Amino acid sequence: MERPRSPEHGDYASTLALQLSKKVGVPPRELAAALADELSRAAGVKSVEIAGPGFLNIRLDAAAAGQLARVIVEAGAEYGRSERLAGEKINLEFVSANPTGPVHIGGVRWAAVGDALSRLLRATGADVGTEYYFNDAGSQIDRFARSLLAAAKGEPAPEDGYGGAYIAEIASEVQARRPEVRTLDDAAAQEVFRVEGVALMFDEIRSSLRDFGVEFDTYFNEKDLHDRGELDLALNRLRQQGHLYESEGATWLRTTDFGDDKDRVLRKSNGEWTYFAADCAYYLDKRERGFERVVIMLGADHHGYIGRMKAMAACFGDDPERNLEILIGQLVNLLRDGAPMRMSKRAGTVITLEDLVEAIGVDASRYALARYSSDSPIDIDIELWTRATRDNPVYYVQYVAARTAGVARNAAEVGLVPGDGDAFRPELLDHEKENELLKALAEFPAVVATAAELREPHRVARYLEESVAASYHRFYDNCRVLPLGDEEVTDLHRARLWLNNATRTVIANGLHLLGVSAPERM
Repeated sequence: MERPRSPEHGDYASTLALQLSKKVGVPPRELAAALADELSRAAGVKSVEIAGPGFLNIRLDAAAAGQLARVIVEAGAEYGRSERLAGEKINLEFVSANPTGPVHIGGVRWAAVGDALSRLLRATGADVGTEYYFNDAGSQIDRFARSLLAAAKGEPAPEDGYGGAYIAEIASEVQARRPEVRTLDDAAAQEVFRVEGVALMFDEIRSSLRDFGVEFDTYFNEKDLHDRGELDLALNRLRQQGHLYESEGATWLRTTDFGDDKDRVLRKSNGEWTYFAADCAYYLDKRERGFERVVIMLGADHHGYIGRMKAMAACFGDDPERNLEILIGQLVNLLRDGAPMRMSKRAGTVITLEDLVEAIGVDASRYALARYSSDSPIDIDIELWTRATRDNPVYYVQYVAARTAGVARNAAEVGLVPGDGDAFRPELLDHEKENELLKALAEFPAVVATAAELREPHRVARYLEESVAASYHRFYDNCRVLPLGDEEVTDLHRARLWLNNATRTVIANGLHLLGVSAPERM
């Protein structure tokens, strides 16, 4: 069963007769006729037509169609939720930026999309653990510490270091916390700046993400893998699987057996671990924690990462198509006056979460980033996304949230209340625009399930705009909800109020899945 695009094809369409024809040995149209005869006797079915080689076009009577408004209102926040992915335990890792600077706009995209995806997966019954992976050691952190030390001494940033006002701010804060750092030699001072600077930077990252509405279940430090001996554990597991070999004093993983373009070094000839060894240990750690599916969201420059990671999962004996998903996000540009912004006031070289929120706000930022397929580049036009007009997508949707709430308030002021469900007369919702809106609202559970299964939150945003908001505006323009002047309140007014409130429920539930507010006033 599916909702046909054209209203001429009814409320529902079915290809069941075509699918079953060969199995039961009956011509499709003959089988369709038998099915139509049975369906036409069902309560709530107005008519069943046979089209083409055996399609069934089904129309509901107004009472059956209108009953959906009551179902939605009474379900409230539960409407749209399902158990489609019940039993799946999913680890969802996103953002995962090292604490060397504010979250840049590429990471912000994953914050918005990743959080929306976690909400969708949970709404469809999955057991989801969200995770932020970081490393507070290594070459990036060394450069960060040297940059802080240089700023504290009033010197230019190292050639390979980090610039921007935030470096000077953190350096100043470290000195306020640890005034003795000024008396230490460079090596000791750099270590103080490393420890204290990383802690301050990571606190800022967590705080900015929290203000953006994104919290993680787990913040995982790569250092813990080393301290707990998990790299050795992963190495032993891969050796048991028969995929390791020694060459030129180094330990290699034979990933070419599973489609990688070359084998990968896990331990160098000098005994040092490679970054890929930590990736292997981290993947195994997630699987050992009981996550059946590991989903990792990465930036546009990580396409080459997919092959080696899939091969690594296979080396552990997993099904790389079942147990590991890698999603790649494309670039984001923030446009001002039609031109990309290249510089941040605070970070110096990249546009940050702070810059985006300051320009268009949290709701518009989250909606804009989640509105597009993650494998498509985005241009976010500041002028468009701050405009209080219908061509601003988030304003267009939130305006329906506010308008439906306003209609409910105004209705209460004139004594119009929905009443209990038994007093609701759904058969009165027989106007073309009422039927169109009901059809749009009925699609929500399927949209949520599909968006979760395909890992595509943008489907929810587009549905809210193109189906619900558009249909509601047409309903509002053609079907008066409130009595006019001294007009008596009728059952039709009450029925339309139920439909208005059902729309508010769907809009609010959909925006919640995107991490966006559903205002009662605008």
